[in-house]
Order: sequence, then C-alpha cells, then structure tokens
Amino acid sequence: MARYTAANCRLCRREGQKLFLKGDRCYGAKCALERKNYAPGQHGQGRKKTSEYGLQLREKQKAKRFYGLQETQFRNLFEKAASRKGVTGDNLLILLESRLDNVVYRLGLASSRKEARQLIVHSHFTLNGKKVNSPGLEVKAGDVIKVKEKSQSSPKFKEIKDMQITVPSWLTVDTEKLEGKVVALPTRADIDTPIAEHLIVELYSK
Repeated sequence: MARYTAANCRLCRREGQKLFLKGDRCYGAKCALERKNYAPGQHGQGRKKTSEYGLQLREKQKAKRFYGLQETQFRNLFEKAASRKGVTGDNLLILLESRLDNVVYRLGLASSRKEARQLIVHSHFTLNGKKVNSPGLEVKAGDVIKVKEKSQSSPKFKEIKDMQITVPSWLTVDTEKLEGKVVALPTRADIDTPIAEHLIVELYSK
C-alpha cells in the first residue's frame, strides 16, 4: 500500500490548518504553519477561487490526513458508515474516532496518530489482555487498552507515567498503569476534530 513519505508539515500547509501530525512540534514555534501560513509550491500564495467540488474534495482530503488513512481505507470506512443506521456523516466520524490508533493517541499514550500506528504495529499494546498489531481495529465500549508489560520500561512510556493527561469524556486513562478504557463510544458532540462531514457525504453521494 502506498504511503505518503514527504514532509508532513506540507499537508498542514496545504489544508491551511494544523493536522497535528508531528506531535509536540505542532504546538511550538517550529510548526511550519506558523512560519509559512500558505499552501506549499510556487503558486501557494496565489488566490484561487474554489468550486463546490473543490471544497468537498479538500474536506475529504483533510479528514484522511487527520486520521492517516489512504483513499481505499477511507472509502471503505465511508461505505461502512453509510450502511449503518443514523446520520452517515456522524457515523463516519465515530468510526474514525473508534480506530485503535486514534484511541491510543486520544489516551495520550502516543504524541500523534502516526506514532500511535507505529507503536501498535510493533506490538507495544494489548487490547483486553490480548496482543494487537492492527491500528485500524474498531474499539468497543468496555475495551481496555494497555501498554504491554515488557514495553513499560522504555523511556517513552516511563515519561508518560509522570504526565497529567486530559482525555475525552468517552475515555478514561490511568497513567500509572499505562492503561486506558473506552467508557462509551463517542457521539458527534464528543468529537472536536474540525471536519465538515456533510461535505464528504455530498462528495461521495455524487
């Protein structure tokens, strides 16, 4: 599967807002968007009129980049959302938030979703006591995510034990145990990711 390998900061500049792809760097003065608040490339500072389709496409691209998905993954997730009862846009965001890599990031056990994926792929976590290595697993209410015992001695996770972490209302975390729990699945009101999901629904409905 093809992966984006260029500078992550270019993606934030292209979307015109922080996607928080670089962890702590995104909050500091080194953030590229703080220094170059315009799209990359030689025409990045030019003004362009965006069509309705262009707005819908940009919103879809932004959502993909926020959560680190490829086109096929995102399309499959949209179709899954559309097949469920309820509002398709809400279902899509809930499915995105329910991915294991996103939950690990939301629990503060990784500094970015990209780092969360890497840690999961390298089997540093357990889900309900069982080793997992698939970032795209869909978590459920009651699921417990924990750093493996063998991994807890690494400097990365030792540092987390001394941190105060604020998590969304649908999650709880115990930094001393390096363990988090999914109290309930998120609702649309719980999701603060700046995405206009109705534009994505309109794009895929054409």
